[in-house]
Amino acid sequence: MAKSINRYFHFLASSKDTKPSGRLWYPSADIYQTPDGWLVKVELAGVSAEEIEIDIQGNQLYIAGCRRDKSCAVGMTFQQMEITYSRFEKTLAFPASIEGASVEHNFDNGLLIIRLWKGEKTKP
Repeated sequence: MAKSINRYFHFLASSKDTKPSGRLWYPSADIYQTPDGWLVKVELAGVSAEEIEIDIQGNQLYIAGCRRDKSCAVGMTFQQMEITYSRFEKTLAFPASIEGASVEHNFDNGLLIIRLWKGEKTKP
């Protein structure tokens, strides 16, 4: 067993020029109920707005996309990798259907802010 563990750590130490895994990650999210709908905050630091998909089905809000490492170049090797660069998905369930809700979203300091209004949003 000790030889197996040592071999594993030797493999990790010798594989710095390989690419990190493409595992799926699940961003953290907060949901707030407001008098006229919902406010959702999703932690998406480093994700481009063009990489995000938002879909509503029944009582579920589906958010997906991809965080890419744009600073990595050919010939670079990594010393330490803690940030996951790959596809992400998040499905949030609401107590009632949100289909037909008006949706507005924007980025604010690494957070995706989604506002859902019950029925059609009225502009002042």
